[in-house]
Amino acid sequence: MGAQKSIHAGKAKIDVNVDFTHKLCASLMLPPPRNTSSPLSLVIGSLCIKHPNLFGGSEKLDVSWDKGLYDSNILVAYRRPRPEWLSQQCFVIQHSLSPEVGVHGVPIDNFSRSGSGGVNLSRLSLGLDISEPISSKWSNTTSLKFEHVRPVNDDWRSITRDLDGFPVTCSGSNHDSMVVLKQESRYAKANDRSFSRFSMQIEQGIPVLSKWLIFNRFKFVASKGVKLGPAFLLTSLTGGSIVGDMAPYQAFAIGGLGSVRGYGEGAVGSGRSCLVANTELTFPLNNTLESAVFMDCGTDLGSGRLVP
Repeated sequence: MGAQKSIHAGKAKIDVNVDFTHKLCASLMLPPPRNTSSPLSLVIGSLCIKHPNLFGGSEKLDVSWDKGLYDSNILVAYRRPRPEWLSQQCFVIQHSLSPEVGVHGVPIDNFSRSGSGGVNLSRLSLGLDISEPISSKWSNTTSLKFEHVRPVNDDWRSITRDLDGFPVTCSGSNHDSMVVLKQESRYAKANDRSFSRFSMQIEQGIPVLSKWLIFNRFKFVASKGVKLGPAFLLTSLTGGSIVGDMAPYQAFAIGGLGSVRGYGEGAVGSGRSCLVANTELTFPLNNTLESAVFMDCGTDLGSGRLVP
């Protein structure tokens, strides 16, 4: 049971989407929400507020709130008008709360799903996103953000160790702080018969203070799709590595959607490095159904033992 509503207040627009999902989750035999004492724990939905002319100079303000059964995300973005040939700037404040199942999750149902391992991440970030002018095939985005990460248990209390007694932060305290400079480049090319995509992310932790994390992390994703008659063949290769300081939650998790399917997130493994290959062949059965055959494989390249 759910409801959707759009409200116009002057030039601002408010989108509300609320969904009561308790019966649906029960029918799917999913684990109940941890905090069932609150009525909001049984509700998922989203709230979006957009204003196209905040101060009368075409300044744009976007505020969004998304809530799931176990996670939530609040995003505030402010954009100032700039000529199209200049880089576009966006000031962002974001807070998210989600289970950390990639490393601390508990595999269940023969490793097909990952349940909470009692570690959740409360993450606050604020900073600046700069998007370069887009060419026909390439786009670039640079961001500089301060991040504050605080692990909490299922009762939302700060923790420094997991259920097995291992530290959950890099600093050893109940939180990690860092200033991250991130560069992301994307390439895309497509025609009627095929497409090619490539993206590269590079993150650098800047040592503003001695206790803040210093690291270099990169990740790439390359994919190619080709139409073979009525069928479509898609292949992709994903890899990455991190050097320097690393908290457990920063490790590359192998398993789950977008990785090795058939396993829960992190159920295959996690490491300082990873390499995942995916191949998928889809073909239509009729106007409404299609079938797929896929093969996924992944490795931590022997770096799993280096995850704290």
